[in-house]
Amino acid sequence: MKMQAALWYGPEQIKIEEVEVPTIGPDEVLVKIGTALTCGTDFKLFRQGHALLVKDVPSPFGHELAGTISEVGSAVEHRFQVGDRVVAANSAPCDYCFFCDRQQFNLCENLEFLNGAYAEYIRIPAQIVRRNLYTIPDFLSFREAALTEPLACVLHCAERMALKADETLCIIGAGTCGLLFTQLAKLNGTRVIVLGRGEEKLNVAKELGADHIISIQQEGYQEEIKSLTNGYGPDKVIDVVGQPHTWELATELVRKGGQVWFYGGCPKETKVTLDTHRLHYGEISCHGVFHHTPHYFAKSLEMIAERQIKTKPLIGGEARLSDLNQIFQKGMAGNPLKIAVIP
Repeated sequence: MKMQAALWYGPEQIKIEEVEVPTIGPDEVLVKIGTALTCGTDFKLFRQGHALLVKDVPSPFGHELAGTISEVGSAVEHRFQVGDRVVAANSAPCDYCFFCDRQQFNLCENLEFLNGAYAEYIRIPAQIVRRNLYTIPDFLSFREAALTEPLACVLHCAERMALKADETLCIIGAGTCGLLFTQLAKLNGTRVIVLGRGEEKLNVAKELGADHIISIQQEGYQEEIKSLTNGYGPDKVIDVVGQPHTWELATELVRKGGQVWFYGGCPKETKVTLDTHRLHYGEISCHGVFHHTPHYFAKSLEMIAERQIKTKPLIGGEARLSDLNQIFQKGMAGNPLKIAVIP
């Protein structure tokens, strides 16, 4: 049996091809994809590849998905049946390595990644079936459920940040994750400044509760942020862009005694230059944070189902799988809001 699937052949090279529908093992399930969502990580992979997600070339492509189980392996637990509507995480930990023993499941040495959401069907590996596959309520659409993965990553970081009502958070980046951080921060009563580019995205940030939106393309934006914080700078700054210059910018914007969170991952082998005098004498703490865990994935799905998070403003449109090359275009400068890709 054949299906249509997108394959990545190298930087800015993807093709929609006819391939065999995956064969599943006894501990796996086959999911007919209802919706796959585009992601900033997908655009990074499209442009330059990815150290963790690309194992072979050509590589399956896409990782945010929800759909319907069409086949269940003979050894899969009875909690999954053909016809179940599900959302699958794009990874699952092994539960027995050095990091799993320390409850740092996102750093698992044997983290099983899932790629290939831009297709008609996808095979869910046993490790993900066991630890990170969830049924979704009938009232929740596939496109809403597919947002579980990015929100899980944001929740993981936000909980570690311990956002407070009497603080100011500056978010560098107004993409989907920046908009999710905005919503979570406002749920905690935190004052939010969103620094980004693109009028459309900044306006969505305002719609979702940002107290101040500032274009990084305007002159004097650093002085404006200081003026909004009585000359001190934000209590916490998070970079959601993942470029060396925005990592450096985050350490320049934060107040003395503040925290910087590096959420956006920079390209492999890139380096940053930080003001050691400012970091040391200003007691600025810097934190790297990566990915999600099964706990945050489950909590994310729960928050979406309870309508605590607004999902509609985050999805900018819809496209067919056959039109994927119109979304991922050679030479494109920025990333659009999420697009729902329908097989």
